[in-house]
Amino acid sequence: MNDDAPLRFDTKIAVLLREDLESWQRLNVTAFLVSGLGTRVPEVIGEPYEDGDGVPYLPMFRQPVLVFEGSKETLAAAHARVLSRSLPRAVFTGDLFATGNDRDNRAAVRAVRTTELDLVGLAVYGPRNAVDKVMKGARMHP
Repeated sequence: MNDDAPLRFDTKIAVLLREDLESWQRLNVTAFLVSGLGTRVPEVIGEPYEDGDGVPYLPMFRQPVLVFEGSKETLAAAHARVLSRSLPRAVFTGDLFATGNDRDNRAAVRAVRTTELDLVGLAVYGPRNAVDKVMKGARMHP
């Protein structure tokens, strides 16, 4: 095997953001969403890093994270598709911008029925083909 050949993954990590978010919200939502994947899907995490002086750093995802954007309707359709495929996922709702801690975040999501969630972000991990189908209609984030 050629160690210099580019790696092609059979899986994909994707984040879908609602297109009307402010820049700071996009960054915040993306960070929160992807943090959930590594806790439930340990195979997405690579090995720890170390610099040339031997200083250690935390491991990160072993593959790229693709970020998409779409309308509220695109996000709702993607959410329905990810649920129907039972893929590992994380959600971020508009209500979470008003909370300040994990307990209140979870309570805010729990208080709303699935079809009524005010989704502003969705992260998903799974086979490339399945994730592509979930992201149908979304466009790459600029």
